[in-house]
Amino acid sequence: MKPPRTAPGSDRTLIEHLAHVRWIAGGTGAGKSTVTMALARRHDARLYNGDRAEHDWVARSTQQHHPHLHALLGAAPGQVWAGRSAQEVFRSMASLHGEVIGFLIEDLLALPNDRIVLVDYFGVLPRDVALLLAGFHQAVFLLPSPEFRRRVLAMRYADPLRARTTWGSHCREEMLAKRLARDALWDEEVRQQATAYGLRTVSVDGTRPVEDLVTEVATHLRLPQAPACS
Repeated sequence: MKPPRTAPGSDRTLIEHLAHVRWIAGGTGAGKSTVTMALARRHDARLYNGDRAEHDWVARSTQQHHPHLHALLGAAPGQVWAGRSAQEVFRSMASLHGEVIGFLIEDLLALPNDRIVLVDYFGVLPRDVALLLAGFHQAVFLLPSPEFRRRVLAMRYADPLRARTTWGSHCREEMLAKRLARDALWDEEVRQQATAYGLRTVSVDGTRPVEDLVTEVATHLRLPQAPACS
């Protein structure tokens, strides 16, 4: 496979500064965090969790430059989902409009570069990642099958507290169905962009041992082995 095309606006200096970064992105419920944590342990890599960082990005956002992200500031649980179709929620995603990648880059540049950094984050598209890569091996996008995602999210939100934290008092079943439909739209966007930029996608349906998936991702990302203990 050829390295991704250098997209307009690529910054060679920035690419060099992020040469130690590996991206594990894709769809929700694909096991990104499980894979990334296993890789961090196996290869002595540093973890960067984009989901946790999002709260800080919202606080740093401005209405002028990040309108979709800024709209989340002070939003009540479920406010983004209530009264909207899955298509409308998808179109309102800050990541779809390129509003989070700048914050992510700032955070990564602030980290030490003494070892590999593994980015674990749902909300980044191949279009934005391609600008930052020296080669296709630095990124992989995990995409779950619809049935596997349905099982994963159903279990995740079976916890009433977690469901209320995410969706407030709104009907869990209704919100979950909308979430699944929104995520399917995101997956298709990721798949199309990954094809356009020559970036790797991996399908996840839950039938393979996690260790096999971890090994496949590690091989693709060309992760160095951690030094043996003396």
